[in-house]
Amino acid sequence: MPYKNTRRPREQSLMNPATLGDRLRTARKQLGWTLAHLAARSNVSITTISRAERGQLALGYENVTALAQALQIDMGALFSGGGSKTMAHHGPVAVTRAGEGTAYYGHALTYEFLATSVVGKPINPVLGTIHARRVQGPQDFARHAGVEFVYVLTGEIEVHFENGEKVRLAKGDSLYFDSRIGHAFTTVSRQFAKVIGVITTESNHIALARGGIQRLD
Repeated sequence: MPYKNTRRPREQSLMNPATLGDRLRTARKQLGWTLAHLAARSNVSITTISRAERGQLALGYENVTALAQALQIDMGALFSGGGSKTMAHHGPVAVTRAGEGTAYYGHALTYEFLATSVVGKPINPVLGTIHARRVQGPQDFARHAGVEFVYVLTGEIEVHFENGEKVRLAKGDSLYFDSRIGHAFTTVSRQFAKVIGVITTESNHIALARGGIQRLD
C-alpha cells in the first residue's frame, strides 16, 4: 500500500521585526560588541542597527545578510530559531512542507525562507511575495555578494538595476544576475506577484571566474 501523508500543514511562522531585532541584539551582546563595532564590521549604519534591534525597522535582505555575516550567524539558524536552540539538520535531504517556511515581511518583499533547519547551506532558497509597486529611490536597491536566480510563479514583476536597466518578467519567466549590482523588485500585475528565489554567497569558484582564472581540479 502506498504511503499517504495525512499530516496537516502547520500555520506559517511569521517573524516580525521585533523578533528579528531581539535575535540580532542577543547575538551582538554575546560577542560583547557595541553598536559602533557591529556597524563597522557589517557596513550597516548605527541608526539602522539600533532601529532594527528595537523592532522599529523592517530590514531588507542586503542588511540582514550583512549583519548575519558580521555576527557569524547562519541565515538558517537566524530564521529558524536562532542561537543554541536551533536544531541543525545535517542529513542529505531536508523537506519544507507547504506553509512551513519562516516568513519575514521586508521593505519590498515578504520572504518565506525555506530549508531553514539546514545550517551552512551554499544557497538560500526563498519564496517571495513582492508587494512593492515602485522604486522610491537609491535606498531601495539591494546589493550583496554572490549571484541570484528568480523564477516567477504568478503575476508579473519588474527587476530594476541601479544602472538604469529594467527587466520585465511574466509567469514562467526567470532571471539570473550578479547580486553585487544594485537591484530592486516591483509587482506590475494587479495581484502581488510570487517568485522563487535562489540566492548564493560568493564561492571560491565564482571568485576565481570573476578574476578570469581557470582552475583545474
